[in-house]
Amino acid sequence: MVVARDEKMVERLAFWGIPVSIGVIALKLLAWWVTGSVALLSDGLESLVNVAAAMIAYFVIRYAQRPADHDHQFGHHKAEYISAVLEGMLIVAAAMLIINEAWQGLVSPKLPEVPVLGLGINAVATAVNFVWARKLIKEGGRHRSPAMQADGQHIMSDVVTSAGVFVGLILAIWTGNPILDPVLAILVAGNIIWQGYKVISHSLGGLMDRALEPDEEAAVREAIAAHSGGALGVHDLKSRRAGAVAFIDFHLVVPAAMSVEEAHGICDRLEDAIKEIIPGATLAIHVEPESENPHGQKVDVEGTGK
Repeated sequence: MVVARDEKMVERLAFWGIPVSIGVIALKLLAWWVTGSVALLSDGLESLVNVAAAMIAYFVIRYAQRPADHDHQFGHHKAEYISAVLEGMLIVAAAMLIINEAWQGLVSPKLPEVPVLGLGINAVATAVNFVWARKLIKEGGRHRSPAMQADGQHIMSDVVTSAGVFVGLILAIWTGNPILDPVLAILVAGNIIWQGYKVISHSLGGLMDRALEPDEEAAVREAIAAHSGGALGVHDLKSRRAGAVAFIDFHLVVPAAMSVEEAHGICDRLEDAIKEIIPGATLAIHVEPESENPHGQKVDVEGTGK
């Protein structure tokens, strides 16, 4: 469920991502030091990127919350998409580091000694990451924060990575085949590259003014149909989203003899209804007389069937 964005809460969560990511990488590098596993080292290196990503997300979220000004009259919301694109690029960079380390393991395979303590430490780090990733993804979705969601998805891919590393180590020890350790690391890198691609692709969609989600647009149409009494039609419906803010505009056709005050009253009703279902929405309604030819997307209005 999308709610009105609590800017302070979003900023607070973004800030706490920094110490959490530092704590997780410390645990993972400790697990590598105990085990000497190249897979655990690759896992730790990927988490190093999490620290940089958390710092970028925090500062960009703070910037995106700045109010509109003369140079950015629609606000700074799109900055979060830029952060998400950067994070996707960092994810891919981490995958390159992993492949580099794994290649050394392929050239000179060595069966790692995996003490229970090392695996236990890595498991604790993974559990922390899992809980934090779920929190970021959930709150990022509720508050429409692309940067927070990208950070959560990145960390969740780290959780999958850690699980794969764990399985790889167990298989390498169980089969006595040391090459399984770096091979699993390379497979992990492939998964990370895929996650990075998805983050970048989704964020670029936001930068390119992607329209509202189908369910959101359907809700807007229903609100227009139910609260446009007195109007003759609605057309040229358009929408785009920039982080927490949705921009919606359309043309409202009214009788030529209708007063400005009456037309304004219909607009007020529509704005209130749409903002109730799309928190943070900004509307632009162009009122025109019935003599104008309709164009663009049409919406049925109350009592007209048009």
